[in-house]
Amino acid sequence: MKTFFELPKDKHIGETEHFFLIRDGFAVSPGHTLIISKVLRVDYFELSLDEKADLDNAILLAKSLVEKEFTPDGYNIGMNCGEAAGQTVFHFHCHLIPRYAGDMENPRGGVRHVIPSNGAY
Repeated sequence: MKTFFELPKDKHIGETEHFFLIRDGFAVSPGHTLIISKVLRVDYFELSLDEKADLDNAILLAKSLVEKEFTPDGYNIGMNCGEAAGQTVFHFHCHLIPRYAGDMENPRGGVRHVIPSNGAY
C-alpha cells in the first residue's frame, strides 16, 4: 500500500478536521488505532501547524473510541518517520496502541525499547 487513501471509507471509525481514524489492520493489541492525515503528508515533520494542533484532538477522539469497546490500562502513542525508523507506508499516521496489564512481562521503558539493546536505564 502506498497511501491510506486506498482504504474504503467504510473502514473509517472517526474523523477530525485534518485526520481520519481506522483500526490498524495489523493490530498489536485490541483497539490499536491509526490516525491518518486527510491530505497526503509523508510524516509528522510535513504536517502544518494547524494539522499538528488538530492531531491532539484526533488522538483524544481515538482514545474515546477505544474506551467505548475496550478497557486499556495505558497507551503508547507513536509515529515512524522515515524508513530507518520503520515507516513502511509513506502517508502520515500516528499509532494509538492500547496497553493492558500483563500484555508483556516488563513494560518498563515503553518506547525506549525500540532498539532493545539501548532501552535499559
